[in-house]
Amino acid sequence: MSLRMSSLFLRTLRDDPADAEVPSHKLLVRAGYVRRVAPGIYSWLPLGKMVLENVAKVVREEMNRMGGQEVLFPALLPREYYEATGRWTEYGDTLFRLKDRKGVDYLLGPTHEELFADMVKGEYSSYKDYPVTLYQIQTKYRDEARPRAGILRGREFLMKDAYSFDLDDEGLKHSYEQHRETYIRTFDRLGIDYKIVFATSGAMGGSASEEFLAPTPTGEDTFVACRSCGYAANAEAVTTTAPPARALDGLEPQRVLDTPDTPTIESLVSYVNEHHGLSITAAETLKNVVVKVTTPGSDKVETLIVGVPGDREVDFKRLEAALAPGEPAIFEAEDFAKHPGLIRGYIGPQILRELGIRYLVDPRVVTGTSWVTGANERGKHAAHVVAGRDFVPDGTIEAAEVRAGDPCPRCGSPLSIDRGIEIGHIFQLGRKYADAAGLDALGPDGKPIRITMGSYGIGVSRAVAVIAEQAHDELGLVWPREIAPADVHIVGTGKDNQIEAALQLADELESRGLRVLVDDRAGVSPGVKFKDAELLGLPTIVVVGRGLAQGVVELRDRATGVKEEIPLDTAADRVLAACA
Repeated sequence: MSLRMSSLFLRTLRDDPADAEVPSHKLLVRAGYVRRVAPGIYSWLPLGKMVLENVAKVVREEMNRMGGQEVLFPALLPREYYEATGRWTEYGDTLFRLKDRKGVDYLLGPTHEELFADMVKGEYSSYKDYPVTLYQIQTKYRDEARPRAGILRGREFLMKDAYSFDLDDEGLKHSYEQHRETYIRTFDRLGIDYKIVFATSGAMGGSASEEFLAPTPTGEDTFVACRSCGYAANAEAVTTTAPPARALDGLEPQRVLDTPDTPTIESLVSYVNEHHGLSITAAETLKNVVVKVTTPGSDKVETLIVGVPGDREVDFKRLEAALAPGEPAIFEAEDFAKHPGLIRGYIGPQILRELGIRYLVDPRVVTGTSWVTGANERGKHAAHVVAGRDFVPDGTIEAAEVRAGDPCPRCGSPLSIDRGIEIGHIFQLGRKYADAAGLDALGPDGKPIRITMGSYGIGVSRAVAVIAEQAHDELGLVWPREIAPADVHIVGTGKDNQIEAALQLADELESRGLRVLVDDRAGVSPGVKFKDAELLGLPTIVVVGRGLAQGVVELRDRATGVKEEIPLDTAADRVLAACA
């Protein structure tokens, strides 16, 4: 039976919700697809549930096509599995933790690597059992500090997570490529515009890692792309090309300069050029940012200083990715009070080893490079501070902001920068979780083989929002046909015979295999019905209105806006052709 607006559990809204920031949030709420329950938590109404299930159906079909087998784990999980891998503490405040009536610790699952590894260990023991890929479509929970943008960044969300289990690294690479190809087919079917970019693995661990990002100005992820060679990477994973080291011989000696009232890099550059006869740019100064790094589950807090060229800021998302699972935070006034050797605003690297403070620098800070930086005295900076002579860093770190025009790490051409939303992420996990679970297979020689794993996720509910972000106009949503709640929206505009004709056409189309939504509401003006049809965003609209007296109805393509009058007696055939 076709969906009828007269009985459908649906209320559309004319105004945007007050808390909505992005188009998908506004339109999904206005069109009655979702409703807010609490920050980051949403209910799905009938049409929204249909769209969500249609996305899940595409994901499921493509996973089954590649040989994946579906399972389902509980969302409520005991602590011990995550304790074994260290993620009970590594996840920090992101975990929803709870105790049962006996005081035993549980969590609401944010991801299920541990459970997958344990399941395979319990069922498989021989090398003949492998390889295998298992997946589930499951609700996940993460206590986001700042849930926003509706279902794009929620605390509860539907996700497909898959895991491959192989006997060796070559097998893992093959599984990884299989999943990559599966994701390409999946997102192509969903009609999503996406980019595949290099990424970091974060708390998941592992080596090779790629993200599927949907480019949109409202995205939270920054990524770079090279038009020359095709390189693309999440900003957190971009690597900086280090210049060659320079000889230390013949370089000018370090010189301390009076630099009063120079609170910014710009004022410092202007002052030393004017008053000390230098001719430097901000890129030749060395900015030293002090952070405190906490390791989840530990009371230890490390003081760390990060050195970057003065014309760049420290990108905290890159810093967090580089230090994971450590959690960095900015040094506050009370922290400086505990470290009198650090003069705020005048910190230089020359004394950090003496103070026992770890110092990590941008890859551009190589041996032989000369910098203007703090002199560790109030109101003073030092010029000709040479890396490898006046200070030796403890290592490098990718923490400086990435800019448009930076050289591509692959070919050297200028990079462009865009924003996107993560819709999928694939990892070569390796043996981290197999080690924790003791997941082995007995080889042909009777010796144990440690299994290697891959992890592959798709945000199913997030994909709904991403499609809405990319597929809408000023009138409302414009769903791709495969995931729309119905193929065709028939609007009976008012009079009894028009509604009756609309219902008859709906029955005929449904009998011929189409999914149909028919607006059969009595007493609702044609204008309201048209606005609802545009807002709901079904790909094909048929208007049964005044033209019915002449034996014609109007066929509209929601995406292009093209309209045409077609004879009622051949309308079913024409609509079927339009929906093909």
